[in-house]
Amino acid sequence: MTYWKLKGRELANCNCEYGCNCQFGGLPDKGGCQAVFAMDIDEGFHGDTDLSGLKIAAVFQWPGPIHEGKGEAVAFVDERASEVQRNALLTIMTGGDTDPFATVFAVFASTVEKMHDPLFVPIEFEADVEERLGRLRIAGHVEMDGMPIKNAVNGAPVRAQIWLPDGFEYEVAEVASGRSRSIAPMTIEHSDSYAQFAHLHLDSHGIVRAQ
Repeated sequence: MTYWKLKGRELANCNCEYGCNCQFGGLPDKGGCQAVFAMDIDEGFHGDTDLSGLKIAAVFQWPGPIHEGKGEAVAFVDERASEVQRNALLTIMTGGDTDPFATVFAVFASTVEKMHDPLFVPIEFEADVEERLGRLRIAGHVEMDGMPIKNAVNGAPVRAQIWLPDGFEYEVAEVASGRSRSIAPMTIEHSDSYAQFAHLHLDSHGIVRAQ
């Protein structure tokens, strides 16, 4: 197994209500799940291959709870990546060179039946985790926006966090509101739904825990 490590910022948006039961082993409140994910890799490597500064994204869809499988997915990889970097990122994103179910990539990959061919494209993505502001644009394919949840009475931003010390994606996530629209090769759309911002620090064995 080739050892890898990624450290960066994430924005993800699904069709669940704010809170997302799936974060706690519950069932999706819409019956099925659809989600968009993006990550800006601040530091990373796969073996001797440097992955720092690259961006990745993905679209997922499941007809029921994620753990029941039958999922569909497509991976987007920064077009700036070399062939070696592309192969490394796709290996990580599909659960390769990873302990079983140790990362969100490995867990999700185990539930996907239909994996579209990866797309190597320009990825416009920025995320401010603490401010809960983010934006993803992949022309002709998918767009996603994340923003603070607003108080229904006075419009003030609402801040909430999820802490999962034994999770497989993050230790702490900032809960936000999001909207996403994907048109190719998968079609999904949702708005005013659960979003999360997080600082991810993952390796072949799972989350790299804060000391």
